Amino acid sequence: MRTKSIEESIRDTDDPERGLRRSLSALDLTVFGVGVVIGTGIFVLTGQIAKTMAGPSVAISFAVAGAVCALAALCYAEFASTVPVAGSAYTFAYASLGELPAWIIGWDLVLELALGCAVVAVGWSGYVRSLLDNAGWHLPQWLSGTTPETGFGFDLLACVLVLALTAILVLGMKLSARVTTVIVAIKVGVVLVVIIAGAFFVTADNYRPFIPPAKGSATGGGGLTAPLIQLMSGYAPTAFGVMGIFTAAAVVFFAFIGFDVVATAAEETRRPQRDMPRGILSSLVICTVLYVAVSIVVTGMRKYTKLTVQAPLADAFKAVGQPFWAGLISFGAAIGLTTVCMILLLGQSRVFFAMSRDGLLPRFFSRVHPHFQTPYRSTILLGVLVAIVAGFTSIAELAELVNIGTLFAFVVVALGVIILRRTRPDLPRAFRTPLVPALPIASVLASLWLMLNLPTETWLRFAGWMVLGGIIYALYGRRHSTMHERAPERTGGE
Repeated sequence: MRTKSIEESIRDTDDPERGLRRSLSALDLTVFGVGVVIGTGIFVLTGQIAKTMAGPSVAISFAVAGAVCALAALCYAEFASTVPVAGSAYTFAYASLGELPAWIIGWDLVLELALGCAVVAVGWSGYVRSLLDNAGWHLPQWLSGTTPETGFGFDLLACVLVLALTAILVLGMKLSARVTTVIVAIKVGVVLVVIIAGAFFVTADNYRPFIPPAKGSATGGGGLTAPLIQLMSGYAPTAFGVMGIFTAAAVVFFAFIGFDVVATAAEETRRPQRDMPRGILSSLVICTVLYVAVSIVVTGMRKYTKLTVQAPLADAFKAVGQPFWAGLISFGAAIGLTTVCMILLLGQSRVFFAMSRDGLLPRFFSRVHPHFQTPYRSTILLGVLVAIVAGFTSIAELAELVNIGTLFAFVVVALGVIILRRTRPDLPRAFRTPLVPALPIASVLASLWLMLNLPTETWLRFAGWMVLGGIIYALYGRRHSTMHERAPERTGGE
């Protein structure tokens, strides 16, 4: 449970061989946040949840989910501005909770971001293959990935995307930021065009009733596929009605996942004390507004009961005789997923780099490139591994591990804020989370509630990954930790 002081963490960034170049602004961080949060979900999830859980009131569900994320974002903003070091929740946990909790959250984040990137790359590949098919170009089945219908295959496009983004990340953070800025501008432009164009086809009658009458259970399964809270208490989340709004909020919450990745770039921000809170909170506000606007448009264009589940927004435009906009949505989704993939890779490599610099993983991977000042060894290793996973594996069923991993990180960061306020009240804080400890406690409770709504099998997979991480820490990390090596020095000094 030994903690690493914030002063020690900041001192480690001064090592020219293991420190990262500071080149990012508040605008860059905001772009990263919007780039990773706004993906295919904005074109699909809005209509899906309206049809199955909330009706037109899905707009309120997005606002509720955004408010829950804001609780976590305020905690992240305090930590990222106070401890401007790579690693996000891992580094925060090391400073407040101790080495073992830090290892657990770091191990969790590596899995979360790797799986998230692989899942997104496979989704991007599907969109691009669809666009190629429309143009008359067809990839052979054996290069189109593994599916239950066609059997084993290699997803060439997903693999190539991850490797290309890995190369960009190695070449420098500023280059990565410029590429992301261009792609995010295109993506947000497509979303705004869709909102404005769709507004002309809105019919007021489609909003009635705004909150449809409550129906039965919102979950369709039992056993291990049922939410953990259902197995524990017998409570089954309901669809539609007032409670349906909150059931839907628990699902659409996952459309916001990713804003926390912004915190992994704290060490590469020029003025982290000022710019980290701005970047985290601005990106969350922008994404919430866009989600609410799209959900209002899609439910106004077409009655929620008639929306399709696979491509609700695109089909809504087709239903009003506008196939061009449907094609633009597919293009926007494909473009959008590129930045999601890049920023998840970025976050993963920074967490791995921070753990390596602390000795919990081999220190070989904490060397930065002599010219580009990027953690090139960890970036290349993880990029290649994710490319292989994305190319060879069908991992849709593992996607929910990303969700539970993120929520677990939210809990750790919120607890860390409370603990650090008590153990280091003297610490200079450029940004202070308001209403401590009430707000962090509310964040912990909201995150735990959402975790309990995840399938039981997701909890079992998560527990298995944590056990594996505990074994690796016991056999390697505990003895090779730089804090373990510094212990004799501290004893001698005292």
